[in-house]
Amino acid sequence: MTTSADASPAAARALSSEGSSTPVLDVVIPVYNEETDIAQCVHRLHTYLRDTVPYQFRITIADNASTDSTLTIANRLAAEIPQVEVFHLDQKGRGRALNAVWSASDAQVLAYMDVDLSTDLAALLPLVAPLISGHSDLAIGSRLARGARVVRGTKREFISRCYNLILRGTLAAKFSDAQCGFKAIRADVAKQLLPLVEDTGWFFDTELLVLAQRAGLRTHEVPVDWIDDPNSSVHIVATATADLKGVARMIRAFARGTLPISEIRAQLGREPIGVSTPGVPPKLAMQLVRFAAIGVASTLAYLLLFVLLRQGMNAQVANFAALLITAIANTAANRRFTFGVRGSAGAGKHQFEGLIVFALGLVLTSGSLALLHAGSEPGRFAELAVLVLANLASTVLRFLLFRSWVFRKNR
Repeated sequence: MTTSADASPAAARALSSEGSSTPVLDVVIPVYNEETDIAQCVHRLHTYLRDTVPYQFRITIADNASTDSTLTIANRLAAEIPQVEVFHLDQKGRGRALNAVWSASDAQVLAYMDVDLSTDLAALLPLVAPLISGHSDLAIGSRLARGARVVRGTKREFISRCYNLILRGTLAAKFSDAQCGFKAIRADVAKQLLPLVEDTGWFFDTELLVLAQRAGLRTHEVPVDWIDDPNSSVHIVATATADLKGVARMIRAFARGTLPISEIRAQLGREPIGVSTPGVPPKLAMQLVRFAAIGVASTLAYLLLFVLLRQGMNAQVANFAALLITAIANTAANRRFTFGVRGSAGAGKHQFEGLIVFALGLVLTSGSLALLHAGSEPGRFAELAVLVLANLASTVLRFLLFRSWVFRKNR
C-alpha cells in the first residue's frame, strides 16, 4: 500500500489498516533515488525483524521525491512483503519524510535507519528495547560512544567529531552522536516534539535531540558497529553549512524563549525530581558547582575591569563600574545556567532584584576599600587582596539571596 504525504489525516492514520494488528515497531527507511540499494536493504531488514523481533513490526519506505525507479521498486516490495508499506512525498528532505511518516504512524515505537545499512542490525533490539519498556524516551545509535566499532575515512571522522563538539559548546548537547542514521523515539513523545521541529533536511536529528534534552527527556545511547558507505550521496559541505545554520537558529530561539519547552516538560511529566536526603534541597550540589564556576569567571572579569578602569579614575568609581558590569552579566549567567530560568519572561525583574543584591555587594567592597584607605594610601596589591576577600563574602551572600529570593520557584 502506498500513502501520499498529501493524504487526509484519516488515510494517514490507516497505514496498517490492512494488517491483522497494530505494530509495536515501525522502522522507516527514508530514500531518495536509491534504486540500487533499496531492495537489498528491505529484504535484509525484513529477514532480521522476522527472525529476531518478538512483536508486530512494520517497515515503511519513505520515498521523498525520487526521480528514478525507487518508488516503483518500493511498491513492488510492498506487494511482495505484507509488513512493508510505502509512503510517498512530492518534496525532498529526509527530515520532512521522517516527520511525515512518524506523525502518521500508529505504532508505539518509531525508528529509522539509512538505506545503506551502515549500522549493524544487531544494535536494533538494544535500540528500541528501552523505549518499549518505557524506561527511555528516545534512543540513538552512537559511533562515538565507548564500545562502538567504526570503519570510515579520516575526513568524515574529523567532521563528525568537530560537529558534535560544536553542539556541546553552543547548545550544551549531552548526546555523543547527533548524525548517526539509526534512531528511535516513543510515539507519545514524538507527538509532542515533532510539531516543534522546523528542519526538513539533515539537521532534523539534531534539532529533535536538542529539544528532547531541553524538555528533560531521557535519551538512551547504543554503541554501534558502523561501516562507512563510500558511495554515500550526502554532500558534506552543503550538509555542514545547513547544520550550522540550524544551530544558529536554535540558539536564537532559546535566547528569545519562543519554544514551549516548559509546557512539554509538564505534559510529559519530565520536571526535575527532588532528592530524598533530609536537609538537602533539590539540585543544591549542581547549583553550587555552576554558581562557583560563574563566580570565578565574574571575579576574574571584575578584577580585570577594575585594573583597567583604575588607570583613569579613582578606586571607588572604578570599583562601582566594574562591579555593575559584571553583576549584570553574573545575574544573566546564573539565571540561565545555575537556576535554569529560560526565556525573556521575568528577566527584567530578575535583573532589578539582582541589582539589589549587587548593591549589597557594593557595600561590602566599597566599605572594605574605605576602611583600607582610612589610615594611609595602600598599594595596588593591597587593594586587590582586600577586594578578593570582600568579593568572596559577597559571593556567598549572592548565592543565598539568588536561591532563596531572586530565583526561588513558585514565588
